[in-house]
Amino acid sequence: MAENSKRIAVTGGHGKVGTTLVPYLKDKGYEVFIIDRDAPTDPNELAMVADLTDFGQALDALSSAGEDTYAHAEPKAFDVVVHLASIPHPRMLPDSDEFRLNMMATYNVFEAARRLAIKDIVWAASEVGIGVPFDKTDAPYVPVDEDYPMRGYNVYALTKVLGEEMARQFCLNDPEMRITCLRLSNVMDPQEYAKFEGWQDDPTRRLWNMWTYIDNRDAAQAIECAIRYEARGKDAFLITNDETVMRTPTAELLDRHFPKAERRKAFTGNEVILSNEKAKRVLGFRPVHHWTDEV
Repeated sequence: MAENSKRIAVTGGHGKVGTTLVPYLKDKGYEVFIIDRDAPTDPNELAMVADLTDFGQALDALSSAGEDTYAHAEPKAFDVVVHLASIPHPRMLPDSDEFRLNMMATYNVFEAARRLAIKDIVWAASEVGIGVPFDKTDAPYVPVDEDYPMRGYNVYALTKVLGEEMARQFCLNDPEMRITCLRLSNVMDPQEYAKFEGWQDDPTRRLWNMWTYIDNRDAAQAIECAIRYEARGKDAFLITNDETVMRTPTAELLDRHFPKAERRKAFTGNEVILSNEKAKRVLGFRPVHHWTDEV
């Protein structure tokens, strides 16, 4: 089977990342099936409306590949599941509801995939699992990398920390499984770059994630890189752009706001602090969309 003939299920395909990712994958030649709580607006879209917090619906949706409306459910219906669906921020719902929804959806997707013998999952983890917001926590060293101590500071971050541990346990119990956790930074669409100017005189407004972001189009590229990744087991990657959201040199920002953090390298220009080095080295990720080119 040609690489790009893979069948991809995208949960949360109508969300912010999904609406950029789905056409990106289609352009690459993948067959994409969307699973979302919202009905599609395009009648030609391959999609199913499903509540992923209901295990039966998750299992049914992930066995529903194919353009035939009357096709029977089947195991191994998809080659890869890209799990994006979640409540994306804390305090959008009462904490207990957000915890229940995010954790149940993630568990149900992982378990349904396991039962259906779908061995490849790409999960939208988050930078928040490594201690964000940094205006309220210590930063032991910079650049921040995948070995950074995990900390769920709020309920959303907690679901990401626990989701990564759950992914590790799934892969320990099934050596053929792989769950690639992409710790996406703050995802930005091009039209959002205009607001970056408002941060330049007050770096504290973006202190919470050390001035980091990822262009939505580069997030899509990173996910496609992870779809092609073949190593078994659980792994995690920070997905960030090469530069911060600030024009102020990174070394100056660190001197001012994180003077106690151990520096494990010298920073040049407005180089990013949440490092994407591992994603570049292992996945072949290369961010190409930069806010400084578009403002």
